[in-house]
Amino acid sequence: MAYESTDGGTGAGGAEPGASDSLRTFGAVVQALREHAGLSREEFGAVVGFSKHTVASVEQGRRMPDRDFVERAEPALGNTGALRRAAPHLSRQAGLASWFRQWARLEATAISLYTYECRVVPGLLQTEAYARAVSLDVPPLPDPEELEQRIAARLARQELLAVTRKPPTAFSFIVEQAVLERWTGGEEVTREQFDRLLELIERNWNVEIRVMPTRRPSHAGLDGPLQLAEAPDNRWFGYSEGQKNGRLITDPKEISVLQQRYAKLRSQALTPEDSLGLLKRMRGAL
Repeated sequence: MAYESTDGGTGAGGAEPGASDSLRTFGAVVQALREHAGLSREEFGAVVGFSKHTVASVEQGRRMPDRDFVERAEPALGNTGALRRAAPHLSRQAGLASWFRQWARLEATAISLYTYECRVVPGLLQTEAYARAVSLDVPPLPDPEELEQRIAARLARQELLAVTRKPPTAFSFIVEQAVLERWTGGEEVTREQFDRLLELIERNWNVEIRVMPTRRPSHAGLDGPLQLAEAPDNRWFGYSEGQKNGRLITDPKEISVLQQRYAKLRSQALTPEDSLGLLKRMRGAL
């Protein structure tokens, strides 16, 4: 399955090794400061507004800490300035499929990003456990080193969600209800994934998440997932993906079609408020 490259991706070949020493070093410093402060991961997570799973991912060097994490962690860990000074020097692991890298570069500077996904939870929204589950679901299975690179790359991309980016990127996600009901990875992984979505909605005012209801007689997304990105110069780009391939779309006529489809999808999905209510009910039922 080719999705490693996309927001939803599971990943396959095409990844290349990337440096992760800086992430592991940064994580070790966070852990040392946290333990010196006498805080458990759960307690520290409550202080900075992140789950204990996110804290663990940062400390173990598997996730790129976003600006919000760094800015909230500093006062909680003694205001040493060490984290702020180290953060600009962190390097991301590659771990991205070859066909996706051009889109990833556009994604990194986009001022608006729109995603419709009908296969899996978009990669920018995935927890580490969910990313691991989808990576292990689809043959061929990656070797352990490739798996860790793939997951680290996906989690590192989530730094783009930070509201402290200048300017913060405006995100719109439309996700099929059936994707959320699939229980990918099992009950505990699903529960954690719902918590992640609810956390993002409540914490990141730049992130809009809409759920497409399962019963939807009229549906504009039957041709599959799509992504749109607005560059800083206000040019728009599109991206579509299938099995073992992805396609960057630059033709204005094709992009216009994708924009029309996304606008229609947005009108057919639940409102952000109704989507939040549904996510809370689904989470409560677990």
